[in-house]
Amino acid sequence: MSGLPREVLKWIQSLDLTWQIKQAKWDLTNGYLIAEIFSWYFPQDIQMHSYNNGTSLDSKLKNWSLLKLFIKRHKLEIPEELIEGTIHCKEGAAPALCERIYELLTNRKVKKQPSEFEADFTDSAYQLQLPMHARSTASKAVKNNLRITESMADPNLILNAQKAQKIINDHIQHRNLERFENPERFDVKPTLGEKCLRRPPPQPSQPTFDAESTQHTFTVDPSQKPGGEDNPLPMSREPSVQFKEIEYLFALLKETVLNEDRPMIDWGSATMIHSNMSN
Repeated sequence: MSGLPREVLKWIQSLDLTWQIKQAKWDLTNGYLIAEIFSWYFPQDIQMHSYNNGTSLDSKLKNWSLLKLFIKRHKLEIPEELIEGTIHCKEGAAPALCERIYELLTNRKVKKQPSEFEADFTDSAYQLQLPMHARSTASKAVKNNLRITESMADPNLILNAQKAQKIINDHIQHRNLERFENPERFDVKPTLGEKCLRRPPPQPSQPTFDAESTQHTFTVDPSQKPGGEDNPLPMSREPSVQFKEIEYLFALLKETVLNEDRPMIDWGSATMIHSNMSN
């Protein structure tokens, strides 16, 4: 009985069912053995003569309709996805249903390692184990994951089209992932944009305030500093020496114009005097 943990397998064998479960995917699909398991714990509510041990879709739907009423009456938390997956023989649905029933009836937790793949009741986990040339196509994926019994049980064309479209979208997503992981196999060539050298944009300068010198300095990218990485150029508000000389000479010229009686000023000596004073 593949797919079932050891403790669940021992528990099922201890119930002494009508026949042994060899393949849970096919043996539990009609709901007869599920009803027999519940009859051991609820003998007054489950009458086995009401269930038919057949393989037709009508027998499955009748048995599971009675089981759904029983589950709703006793408020058992069994997801609808597990029941629908078991009816239509989806991959992994029947073992998951057995584990859930085991936890509800015995009040124990199943000890197992977490699976690497998400339980979506499809054959995606099996397809990933195959080599690329042996994996299914889009039409094969729809055939494997959309059972004919689903269309017969619910003949809604829009709903069936949505299910098929979801399977195709998942298949396309897996194919795109394969092309991304193995570009050499699919002869995927890089585009012109991927070949271009991409550089990060220059960072804008951020002003910083120095408390000791009370001057504003700007932090600039080292590659853009004119003085190099070790010689940042602070931004000072003090006027330069040449500007001071111009101010001094302009003041002397203004006094000369206002005071016409004052003798002519020697501009060369005045510049030398001012430079000596500034030094």
